Amino acid sequence: MGPVWVTLAYLVLYYGFLTKLMFVKIRLSKEYKERGEKFDRYFGQDREMLAADRTQLNMLEHMPVFLILLWLHGIIGEASEATFAGALYVGMRAMYPLLLGSRLGRGLPMKLFFVTFGAYAVCLFMAVRIAMALLGT
Repeated sequence: MGPVWVTLAYLVLYYGFLTKLMFVKIRLSKEYKERGEKFDRYFGQDREMLAADRTQLNMLEHMPVFLILLWLHGIIGEASEATFAGALYVGMRAMYPLLLGSRLGRGLPMKLFFVTFGAYAVCLFMAVRIAMALLGT
């Protein structure tokens, strides 16, 4: 039952990021219009829009791998272990926008690599545990 809750928490977080992205886009569009400037959602270089995009798209990029590993580990391996690893992963994803900041600068903050590589480590852990279960070790 744990992987179900982790999946739901992940989806709530994802749609939260998507909603934030929408609100940033609407607000910036109004601000640009009031200044008499054209807001270019896709080719503009507004740092706040870039940060909102990066947060949502980074999560989307890793969604299939994470969810597949979570469920395979929950079915083939141990559901309680998959739940813990999945909850840890979701927690790290939730920290991503906090560490990124509201405006994307010229480079990514080094502290962001903590959650990025931490999330990779969780996925690797689940993949190894799935392989171990399949090999009977």
